[in-house]
Amino acid sequence: MISKRAKYALNALRELARDEKGGPLSAAIIAERGHIPVKFLEAILLDLNRAGIILSKRGRNGGHVLRKPATEIQMAEVLRLFDGAIGLVPCVTYNYYERCEECVDEETCGIRDVFVGIRAATVKLLQSATLADVLKRERKLRN
Repeated sequence: MISKRAKYALNALRELARDEKGGPLSAAIIAERGHIPVKFLEAILLDLNRAGIILSKRGRNGGHVLRKPATEIQMAEVLRLFDGAIGLVPCVTYNYYERCEECVDEETCGIRDVFVGIRAATVKLLQSATLADVLKRERKLRN
């Protein structure tokens, strides 16, 4: 299961991608449209800005915009930013690898082998799914 922070981040990015004018949206507007508590959103927007996913501008005409097209923002990128490892067990992740305490022989562990396949399929799906795909799916589901 993904964290609330990751889900709120995806909702915020979806609202920025939906904005047809392309102008900066305030945190208050993003929070309202995305049903996100403002308290959490401000920290999330800061993390998205630091990661180069959005551009944040302060001041009178400030707000937040996507820094790159929605077609270039992968679900995997956002989930890794907020939740870290995508693997369900620590022994199958790349950046967050940890040997399982109870494991006797990792190379012959059938459980690990199953989860290696699950991780590979999950990463492939998340890397191919972009923010633009989310919007397309929403339009399709409404029709």
